[in-house]
Amino acid sequence: MAALTRRFRLARLKDDSGAELIEFAIVFPIFMVVVAAILDFGFLFQRYEVVTNAAREGARMATLPDFASTTQDPDIRSRVRSYLTAAGLTATVPDSDIPITRGTETLPSGLTIGTVKVGVNYPSAFVLMAPFAPLLGGSAPGTITLKAASVMRVEGAGS
Repeated sequence: MAALTRRFRLARLKDDSGAELIEFAIVFPIFMVVVAAILDFGFLFQRYEVVTNAAREGARMATLPDFASTTQDPDIRSRVRSYLTAAGLTATVPDSDIPITRGTETLPSGLTIGTVKVGVNYPSAFVLMAPFAPLLGGSAPGTITLKAASVMRVEGAGS
């Protein structure tokens, strides 16, 4: 009887049923953090593309002959803001975060052309990573500023 009890105990010690559940409990939180990070960075990249396109749209508008003076800068900034809003980015962007710079550039041929640079600085927050970071001993990532700029040649009047 003692040998049977000993064999039964050894069989129970070597039994690995339930090991999958323990492995799952260890791996699942790590897997969820990785999935949340992938999604958060995907959304971040999408917002960055929108900010880049908004800067490009503002620069395109600023190169037109009717928008050559700085008095048209509010219209250009309004166009950038409407592009951001139409794409679903609803944070308010002040005028200081949409800088418009006009300048000149000399080409290798010696020809000097007018240029305009429109930049956009947009605050973006991590949404999915914020709840997981404190669980891992870190601090929740706050907002970061997405920065994009576009430089284009100013169009001249046709001759």
